[in-house]
Amino acid sequence: MLFLGIDTSAYTSSVAVVNDDKQLIMEKRRLLDVAPGDRGLAQSEALFKHLQVLPELLNSIPRGLWQQIKGIGVSTAPRPVEGSYMPVFTAGGSIASSLAGALGIELVSTTHQEGHIAAGLGSTEGVPAAEFLAVHLSGGTTEILQVRKSSPGRFDLKILGESTDLHAGQFVDRVGVSLGLPFPAGKELEKLALSAAPGAASLLPSFVKGYEISFSGVESAVQRLIQAKKRPADLARAVEGCIVRTLFKVLERAIEETGLRHILVVGGVASNKYIRTELEKKIESKGRLFWAKTEWSSDNSIGVALLAREVITEG
Repeated sequence: MLFLGIDTSAYTSSVAVVNDDKQLIMEKRRLLDVAPGDRGLAQSEALFKHLQVLPELLNSIPRGLWQQIKGIGVSTAPRPVEGSYMPVFTAGGSIASSLAGALGIELVSTTHQEGHIAAGLGSTEGVPAAEFLAVHLSGGTTEILQVRKSSPGRFDLKILGESTDLHAGQFVDRVGVSLGLPFPAGKELEKLALSAAPGAASLLPSFVKGYEISFSGVESAVQRLIQAKKRPADLARAVEGCIVRTLFKVLERAIEETGLRHILVVGGVASNKYIRTELEKKIESKGRLFWAKTEWSSDNSIGVALLAREVITEG
């Protein structure tokens, strides 16, 4: 049996097919077009673009696979809490519901955040299935989570810490666009930082109060440094260094207070190699980090498909 996953996040349309053995059969995704110089899309515009892109992605699935698809999973909300809503997810939800009805197969509704966690668990080994810590680090979310498996394909998520203003991905994108990089700026900012001077990672402070994270103040500080003509590569590395120190402060507290030492890190910002390497160094004596595959870190439908498989075959 095969299982189809559909995810329509703020900036990415994605479809994926997995089999009974949790193997990825195929995956297609498309970043939504953002005009040069812009720092994102309005929800209404992103919703419209999803409805244009999704049919093309679904048409890329070979005809022979459709006959084997026994269920469809779709993310219909950002997070598994009451009131969690973003218009973009109605695009995937509507198309998935129509497909499931036409094909006469089961539809599994899940959330974008649970899809990220499932993609992380599906691309690494050693995370305790029952309970662990997770970091969701992206343009739309910066959260430290306590995760419990509640039933097949379902998670209970408790937010321990989160950003009170900008998310890590927004911090990266705003600085990147101001430096002349295309949106989303993560990959290009990472490349730019490779030529940074020694010590550049310490240029910016980090703001953490208890479990509360703030990036707005440091983002303003970077913008002033950009106006002062500081080296772009140094500022790119300073952003990465700030994120590393911020995460370490919050994770150190979470490990101490929960006693949980296994930490799964997911989300687009988590694909940054410098952040991975430096956070590993800081946390190694206190806990163990597990990372989604680089290509599975950013928004995608793989985890959504895996959750559909689990609900239908094990639920």
